Amino acid sequence: MEKAPTKKELTRQRMLVAVGQGFRSSGYAGVGVDGIAKAAGATSGAFYAHFGSKDGAFDAALAAGLDEVIDAIPAFQHEHGTKWVAAFADYYLGTPHRNDLENGCAMATLSPEVVRAGPDVHAAYEKKMILISTLIAEGLAGGTEDTRRARAWVFLSTLIGGLTITRASKSSKTATEIATATRAAAIAAAGKTRKV
Repeated sequence: MEKAPTKKELTRQRMLVAVGQGFRSSGYAGVGVDGIAKAAGATSGAFYAHFGSKDGAFDAALAAGLDEVIDAIPAFQHEHGTKWVAAFADYYLGTPHRNDLENGCAMATLSPEVVRAGPDVHAAYEKKMILISTLIAEGLAGGTEDTRRARAWVFLSTLIGGLTITRASKSSKTATEIATATRAAAIAAAGKTRKV
């Protein structure tokens, strides 16, 4: 029987959700500690007790956001078999995901923030992104391990770039046009798939 989470654990979970949503929707500079704490229904003191600093909160939000992708890829592979690449691209570039900035993919929203961060954040980010590309490559068929990994990186980069541009576009018509083109390019880059 699983033990119920403590009040402290529940507060941390709420704060982690608020931190992730805040950084994803407003960027590192656009969100403050007080705002995050308020969104989580907690105090600024509780924020510092859980994360130590705004940088600590960003590190936690980044790790949690990338872990969502690490969990999602095998789920898509299991659920959709050899059609998983198309299913993932459809979800990733679909209108609901495009329009949900604060709950959307951390790869698209937080990568630009990582660029401006220190070497420890770069290292943590790189480690998780390598794992993500490895999971993608495991669902691809044909070629060598190195070529599958290269295809995985192109698939991933195409989706992230395409999503970013669709979100920056003013009209839904242009966003849809970009998403359609990006989907085709990403699926082509991934190439043959296999059941995992």
